[in-house]
Amino acid sequence: MDKILILHGPNLNLLGRRETAVYGTLSYDDLNDRLIAVGKELDQEIRIQQSNHEGELIDALHDSSQWASGVILNPGGYTHTSIALRDAVSALEIPVIEVHMSNIFAREKFRHRSFISPVAAGTIAGFGWQSYVLGIQALVRIKMS
Repeated sequence: MDKILILHGPNLNLLGRRETAVYGTLSYDDLNDRLIAVGKELDQEIRIQQSNHEGELIDALHDSSQWASGVILNPGGYTHTSIALRDAVSALEIPVIEVHMSNIFAREKFRHRSFISPVAAGTIAGFGWQSYVLGIQALVRIKMS
């Protein structure tokens, strides 16, 4: 069984309550329960962390290289602002899939640029909570090839 870190960035702890027209009504806890179940179906151990603090996200990425075979990262608003987070992803020797619940390219212009995408193994956006599922499936396929 491989281990995957799902790392949620800022404000994702408010899922189900924040901008439901954009992010849906699924709660943060329900999302995580579903992702753990998907992991079990795919013989993957899912570990989940969330932080609203850039440094804590970077520390979690650094730590993941010691135990995880890959990372699903939703960097939230840091997608468009954080060179430090980009550098942390770039430093990893395990694959990182960037995910977004909304289609960031169909939203405000400032959201169209991701500092993470160029250093991620791939980016999945616009499929709601299923973006995470697609990310898990992508990591499993990457590890199989």
